Amino acid sequence: MKIVVSMRVEAPIDEVWRAYTTPEDIEVWNTASPDWHTTSATVDLRPGGKFSSRMEAKDGSFGFDFAGEYTKIVSHRLIEYSFGGRCASVEFTEGADGVAVEVTFDSEPTHSEEQQRAGWQAILESFARHVEAKLAAR
Repeated sequence: MKIVVSMRVEAPIDEVWRAYTTPEDIEVWNTASPDWHTTSATVDLRPGGKFSSRMEAKDGSFGFDFAGEYTKIVSHRLIEYSFGGRCASVEFTEGADGVAVEVTFDSEPTHSEEQQRAGWQAILESFARHVEAKLAAR
């Protein structure tokens, strides 16, 4: 089953793309809740390139690596990747009021569809807040 989450980011496409693909930015926004954080991230943004984000509970009780391989990149438009036997895509659509970011991913059997959708949506909302805050700080 495919699950879709989306968010509009009020920022130019260059800023949105850069924040989504830069390890230093990923370490800031890649969290579904305040009690988690991303302690490291790597990006080799090309087909066949690898990516990894280390996600950990801030209290040190649990952590995991979210890692995979990019399968298709269309600069400023599309990122497709595989991870743990699953696939995902991220589409970036520029509009007059910002950029629509839509993430489609294969579900997994451990968590409910609702839990998966909520977690990925929370991360996407964190991403939008990060990008918009960076622009506001300039």
